[in-house]
Amino acid sequence: MEKVYMTKKGYEKLKKELDELKHVKRAEIEAAIGKARAHGDLSENAEYDAAREAQGLLEAKIRSLQDKLARTEIVDSSNIPNDAIHFGAKIEIKDLDSGDIENYELVGAGEDDPLNGKILATSPFAKALLGRKVNEEVDVKAPAGVLKYKVLKIDY
Repeated sequence: MEKVYMTKKGYEKLKKELDELKHVKRAEIEAAIGKARAHGDLSENAEYDAAREAQGLLEAKIRSLQDKLARTEIVDSSNIPNDAIHFGAKIEIKDLDSGDIENYELVGAGEDDPLNGKILATSPFAKALLGRKVNEEVDVKAPAGVLKYKVLKIDY
């Protein structure tokens, strides 16, 4: 069973989402099924079929979150050396081809938000950066070819 690494904040976020699904969304879907069932004949009741399908998807999502939370190992970044890039690092890197400065935070499952610079520490991009230190150059293999970066700053 593969562990899922995340911060305490990410763990709490997933727990809150699971609670919402189990206690709010589940009740909403059960109410929709009851309403559709009240219309009578279930064999040709599209509203009932849609509600039952939504219930199946919800239960699958609940099981997935429960599994992820059961396999979670919370990472305490205060125990991680801060001179190199590790899980939880906030980094500033320079694209050596374009000269662009990019900022990322390496996070765990449930915390990722690529549009806001939060990338999974298990992603190929992040894996190429792990263990690197300030002023080190990094080659990242991507579908478009090899991308070259320089680590400018590491913060925790």
